[in-house]
Amino acid sequence: MKILVTGGAGFIGSQVADAFITQGHDVVIADDLSTGFEKNINPKARFFKINICDQSIQHIFESERFDVVNHHAAQIDVRKSVADPKFDANTNIIGTINLLENCVRTGVKKFMFASTGGAIYGEQEYFPADENHSQSPLSPYGISKLAIEKYLYYYFIQHGLPFTILRYANIYGPRQNPFGEAGVVAIFVSKLLNNEQPVINGDGKQTRDYVFVQDAVKANLLNLLNGESNIYNVGTGIETSVNYLFNELIKITGSKMKEKHGSAAPGEQQRSVISSEKIYKKTGWKPSISIQEGLKKTIGYFKDRI
Repeated sequence: MKILVTGGAGFIGSQVADAFITQGHDVVIADDLSTGFEKNINPKARFFKINICDQSIQHIFESERFDVVNHHAAQIDVRKSVADPKFDANTNIIGTINLLENCVRTGVKKFMFASTGGAIYGEQEYFPADENHSQSPLSPYGISKLAIEKYLYYYFIQHGLPFTILRYANIYGPRQNPFGEAGVVAIFVSKLLNNEQPVINGDGKQTRDYVFVQDAVKANLLNLLNGESNIYNVGTGIETSVNYLFNELIKITGSKMKEKHGSAAPGEQQRSVISSEKIYKKTGWKPSISIQEGLKKTIGYFKDRI
């Protein structure tokens, strides 16, 4: 199949593109390199440096005629979305609508969307949250992801465009950008390996559901040929606090750094953990990399690049 991977120079998207290529698919990558890196782009993919909001992307759709669009390009920083909701909405919502319009016009057969299970549910009523949990996001980022999910349903009903929505928990691992404000694992690992002091937001008791990136990639592979339009959580069902994460990283790296706490981040929820029972029943997906093993793999990756 011919697959467009938006955000294919980024942390998750580049590794999804690699996996599609390994399976023999014809992959095209669209990325404006605002947060992605050209070094992440698979040499077997065709690359277009373009923003998903750019109207000229229609020419790529017309010339390439994709079977599937795998959409990972996004503004992903919760704090940036709080500081600039307009930018977040323009990138995430308007940019995605631009893609969907081109999908309809050029006969794309399926749209795969990287949503969020970490931010879409808001402060949870029960733990872990399944896909039927109420959606009350606390940040413009979470709101924009939920809006896109609603648009996907609209395009399915109105235009017959099938979709798969993958609500990711907190994905971490190799290629994650340690220099942004999103991605606590990469930020902490980079600082510890460079003998710099990481700062924990708030009391550090806030919990997240951490999924190793290769497990997230596997969820994309298993759903590529899944013809049923549906929403799936991609998580471990295990809560991990930021304090626990920090101390595990201290053990693995051998660092002598002590916990240092800063002010709490605005828009940050306290507990987040999601159930993946639905995707397991439908596709057989389940996480295979424990947090300890994943942290070791991530540290190894960053050590090789210091």
